[in-house]
Amino acid sequence: MHTLLCGELVDFLADPGDDEASPAIRHQPQGAIWIVDGIIRASGPRRAVEAQLKKTLGAAAEYRILDHGEQLIVPGFIDCHMHYAQIGVMASWGRQLLDWLERYTFPAEAAFADPQLAAVSAEFVIDRLLAHGTTTASVFATVHAHSVDAFMQIADRRSLRMVCGKVMMDRNCPEGLRDTVALAAREIPELIARWHRRGRLRYSLTPRFAPTSTPAQLQLAGELYRSEPDLHLQSHLSENLAEIAWVRELFPHHADYFDVYEQAGLAGERAIYGHCLHLAPREIDAMAASRTAVAFCPTSNLFLGSGTLDVSQLLDAGIAVGLASDIGGGSSLSLLRTMAAAYQHAALRGARLTPARAWYLATLGGARALALEKFIGNFLPGKEADCVVLDPVRIPELGWRVARAETLSERLFALMMLGDERCVVQTYVMGKAALPEFADTL
Repeated sequence: MHTLLCGELVDFLADPGDDEASPAIRHQPQGAIWIVDGIIRASGPRRAVEAQLKKTLGAAAEYRILDHGEQLIVPGFIDCHMHYAQIGVMASWGRQLLDWLERYTFPAEAAFADPQLAAVSAEFVIDRLLAHGTTTASVFATVHAHSVDAFMQIADRRSLRMVCGKVMMDRNCPEGLRDTVALAAREIPELIARWHRRGRLRYSLTPRFAPTSTPAQLQLAGELYRSEPDLHLQSHLSENLAEIAWVRELFPHHADYFDVYEQAGLAGERAIYGHCLHLAPREIDAMAASRTAVAFCPTSNLFLGSGTLDVSQLLDAGIAVGLASDIGGGSSLSLLRTMAAAYQHAALRGARLTPARAWYLATLGGARALALEKFIGNFLPGKEADCVVLDPVRIPELGWRVARAETLSERLFALMMLGDERCVVQTYVMGKAALPEFADTL
């Protein structure tokens, strides 16, 4: 099936940094994406792409046109860190990280002992991700193996590129959520065999964070991470000062927090750590050298009072960084709102995050952070056709502001500061409309 998806296109070839005129920014006011069976064949000016399609298919060419006029089409948003079991405790009042775990997180995850709750929650979360324009996420399930099954089944049915894994915890947690090394060693290989590389899915080893895993369990996670060449790994690092002090008590013979993970073999490509707010210079250098990535969770960091992140420092050090909602500590599934919070992080530090760099972090930056850039992240030929269509006029105040913007940068900034899921016209997954009210039969 050949499809021409038309509208105003914006994507990125690389990190544009602070240069709003960077050649890494691609903008086609009247653009088109030629999609064949879910894969991008070409993108660029509409006339040129359509002429290429007709030349290839011949005079009797039959193809479908999905014309979004002047609406903005960008690559599908990529959420690099979220906990789907915590959707029910999002916007719970007044706790910092360690209190939050005890009061809200652990009870919410313990409830997932019920497979039906896991299934209903997975369906709801995936529905809402797509409604917000998010087509890929790195997802923490719970300690229950069936919580991974629930999420992966729905993601696979919808042909989504998702990364997910069973949480590993064998200490400093409620008894009902306590894993063991033996149980993890049995269940996780079964989950990998069941879901890793099935369709567009990937499995991620998921130790919650160093304080809730014994050294033996961290070592097991490292062994599993190395057991296959393309497994992913996700955890938390340096989110909260009290957390860092606790790690120092639990692991007194390590140089720093990241060294705990390094010594367990949990650093490297396809490994991503959430937050990373209070990294020491050695940790930054070690993460860059090992190609370990960071998930920037600005709404969560602000909501829990954990601190602010100097994202430019990490990017300039050569660390891959993507944006993340961190639901349920975060306050929205919308990566538009997440971009706004990222800008506020920079402003609180006396810096400025440019609109282009913010949109890069939500798209290609996230793909790079998850080591998925060969599949998703921009509109280059051969990439999977995941994208989101946005229309600022759906929010009157935003539409009013955008009508007065003089540059692309001004429009992108207004959209990220004032926009949310109300702007989402359609989300396409492998070239197929994913939102039911606009569903097509591609």
